[in-house]
Amino acid sequence: MGLTTSQISDKTLVPVCRQLATSYDAGIPILRSLALVEENTSDRRMKTVIREMSDAIRQGATLGDAAQRQGKYLPPFFIALVNGGEHGGRLDVMLKDLALYFEDRVAIKRSVSRAMTYPSIQLTICWFLGSFALRIINSLDFNSTTPFSLDDFFQAYINFQMKAMGVFAIIVVVCIILARMGIFRWIVAFFTTFLWPMRPVTRRFALARFFRSLSLLITSGLHIKTCVEQSAVMANNPYIEKDLLLAIPRIQSGMSLVESFAMSKTLTSTAKEMLYVGEESGNLDVTLRKVAEYHLDEANHAVNVAIKAFSTFIGLAVALVVGYIIISFYSKYFGMLNDIMS
Repeated sequence: MGLTTSQISDKTLVPVCRQLATSYDAGIPILRSLALVEENTSDRRMKTVIREMSDAIRQGATLGDAAQRQGKYLPPFFIALVNGGEHGGRLDVMLKDLALYFEDRVAIKRSVSRAMTYPSIQLTICWFLGSFALRIINSLDFNSTTPFSLDDFFQAYINFQMKAMGVFAIIVVVCIILARMGIFRWIVAFFTTFLWPMRPVTRRFALARFFRSLSLLITSGLHIKTCVEQSAVMANNPYIEKDLLLAIPRIQSGMSLVESFAMSKTLTSTAKEMLYVGEESGNLDVTLRKVAEYHLDEANHAVNVAIKAFSTFIGLAVALVVGYIIISFYSKYFGMLNDIMS
């Protein structure tokens, strides 16, 4: 559970789904399975959720109903698949697929985090060293009779950085508040959806999540309209979600998936072709999973391209800062020499 959302993290849900699937497949009653999961999980919020779900089941609720009551903390996709698996008699399969799904989600997040680590370190170093050099240049005065005090300079520099960190903390708090209100995701999504080099990364990761979710929901036996609605949410991008949901009225009118998504700006030509193959062959769920894997591979490639682009941009930014520092220093130095000579 993070600062920007009340939902339990994917990393926590992976072992939960794995343990539930293994216990259920072994014939252990669901209440005993939940008790085992509660004992083995270290997340306090997850323990509370499982305990409340167990209490609801003891009072006559199904597992799907119990999960539904925890909608504030459990992802809608988790609830939808549990409901679908329970009604279709394939709960063990759905729980295993959920574990695989959340493992893929964790892998995606880790790949993005790894991609952003080096640029973030570069930017941080550039900020501290650049601001330090610029401030020390501005502090030098060869014409002054007052000797340069290193202690005073460091005290002023620390005060400057403290103020900068305070401003940064305020920005973070505002972003968290906007995220809780659901506004910040629209702001971030605008830049990641429409601006290069993040546009291809965002699009392909969104399509990988969408088709993976759609495959699992179709396998669970849910109505195709519900499958598309739930899967569009899992794209985790409001602009892409809005585009994908435009297919719902056409699906309701009886059109095929290929016809329904024909006008989609998000789906790639490969995705549309694979949709056609899946519907024609009758193996739509398998085909959709293949499409998800294809787009995930493309997304990983796009991440590598984005890393190189970010590294190039940051390298140029660092070079510009260093160049500006050198020019500023020598401009001030020669300006002071000129004043002394004149």
